[in-house]
Amino acid sequence: MCKLLWKHWLAPIFYLHRVLRTMRSYRKYLSDWYKYSKLPSAESLHFINSYPCISDISDATPFDAHYFYQAVWAMERIVRCKATKHVDVGSDVKFVGMLTVCLPVVFVDIRPLRAKLSRLTCLKGDVLALPFSDSSVESLSCLHVAEHVGLGRYGDSLDPSGTRRACTELTRILAPGGNLFFSVPIGRPRVCFNAHRIHSPWQIVDYFKDLSLIEFSAVDDNQDLLPNIDIRRMENAAYGCGLYWFRR
Repeated sequence: MCKLLWKHWLAPIFYLHRVLRTMRSYRKYLSDWYKYSKLPSAESLHFINSYPCISDISDATPFDAHYFYQAVWAMERIVRCKATKHVDVGSDVKFVGMLTVCLPVVFVDIRPLRAKLSRLTCLKGDVLALPFSDSSVESLSCLHVAEHVGLGRYGDSLDPSGTRRACTELTRILAPGGNLFFSVPIGRPRVCFNAHRIHSPWQIVDYFKDLSLIEFSAVDDNQDLLPNIDIRRMENAAYGCGLYWFRR
């Protein structure tokens, strides 16, 4: 608990550990600069062109397991369902961009995306008041979004029922026979203000009680993808990611 309080409250203010780590990294950077400049056929190095990248050395390529796996999980199922058009609400923009390779995508976010692709339409919109008529969207996704709604993190209004209301609005626009691909953090229910909420796996099923659950998958606390599992396996997770495929 003390470690988490330090990480989330004090570390952003007291940067001493980061300063010390950075100084060591700069020492290596300058050493590499000197060694490179002495290599045969080395280009001329000028300070005005310097661009120190000092935090990229690691034992393995870093990745966010929730976002990496949810994108693969959702894209595979969207393509499998042979949708001709897809609507995404607020998900990771890299996922949205890659999805346009497969089909036209309408992307809706409270913060408009100013990107231009031939098969991408970007709309400014609120997940609590989506710009679509009732039962009109046949293929829909909202990945790692609803847990933020109502906490003010992205400029939205404060609302303790934000996640539930977002789920109600997604249900409203989903067409009969339509597919919804949805994810949120799951485990022991709590609010980590103002970052996100963590919901129990069953809360989400209840929020979408008017839809049928086709599949439940998850990313567990070990950062592993668990495809098509019993939802009870994630009841005691600390910070997992629930991947829900619903159909109306």
